[in-house]
Amino acid sequence: MPRTITVGVGGSPGSLAAADWAAHEAHRRDVPLRLVHATQRAAAEDGALTEAVARITRRHPGLSVDAGRVAAEPVSALLRAAEDAELVVLGPPGAGGIGGLPGGSVALAVVTRSRRPVVLVPGGHRPDEDRAGARGATTTAEVVVGLELTDPHDAVLEFAFDAADRRATGLRVVHGRREPDAHDPGADAGAVPGAEMTAVPGGHVLPDVLRTWQEKFPGVEVAEQAVIGTAGTHLAEASGDASLVVVGHAGRRTPLGRAVGPVTRALLHHGSAPVGVVPHG
Repeated sequence: MPRTITVGVGGSPGSLAAADWAAHEAHRRDVPLRLVHATQRAAAEDGALTEAVARITRRHPGLSVDAGRVAAEPVSALLRAAEDAELVVLGPPGAGGIGGLPGGSVALAVVTRSRRPVVLVPGGHRPDEDRAGARGATTTAEVVVGLELTDPHDAVLEFAFDAADRRATGLRVVHGRREPDAHDPGADAGAVPGAEMTAVPGGHVLPDVLRTWQEKFPGVEVAEQAVIGTAGTHLAEASGDASLVVVGHAGRRTPLGRAVGPVTRALLHHGSAPVGVVPHG
C-alpha cells in the first residue's frame, strides 16, 4: 500500500484547517490523502467529512483522496490509520472534538502514542500556498526546529530539513545555551556540555550533528538561534514567522501514561504555526 497523509476530520473549524494543510502536504509529497472520521456514535452524520472532501477536491483536482467513517474509538482508529501514513494531521488541542471527544484529548493522545510524525494545525490557519504576496506570488516562511544539543535525534532533523527542502525555504535551528557562570567570567555562555560545535560564516556556531543533514540537503539555508530561558516560550515566539515548527517526542512515561514534555506542550498551546511532533527513541 502506498504511503499516505492521514488527517482526522471532525466538525470544528480546526478540523477543516487541518484538512487543508494535509491536502497541500499530500500534493507537495505526491502521495494520496486519506480523510478519517472516527466515531463510536451509531447514527453519526458524515456532513463534516462530505464538506472536507468537497473542499479538497475543488482546490486540488488532481489529488488522490480517500475518505471514510470508522466506527471505532477515535484515538485507536487514527493510530491504526497512521500505520500506513507518512504523517498524521490533526486540529490543535482544545479546538473541538473528533467523534464527540474533546479535541485536546484526541490530539494529545495521538501525539503521545503515534509511531509516525503528527502535525497539529491551528484553527483558521492558511497554508503558505493560499497566502499571496504583494505581487501575487506565494510566500513560504521558514521552518523552525527545536534542537537539544546534548541529545539530538536524526529523525527530528531529517523531518525538519526535508520539510524546509520541500518548501524551498530556510531552516532556523533553535537551541538552548546556558547562562554565563558568575564564578567563571571566562566561561563560554554558548557552550553546551557534551555538544561538539563548528563555526559557520557570520560568526554563528552550529553543532557538528547538522553537518550530515546540510550535505544531504544542500539547498536548505540554515540559520542558528541560541536562546536562554524556557525553550517552549522561544519556539512559540518563533512560530509567529514560521510555516512549520518541528520538535521531537520521546514518549515520556508518567504514572498516568505517556505524556508530551513541557516544551512541546507549551508550543502546542501557545504557538501560532503548525507543529510537527516527531517520535524518537
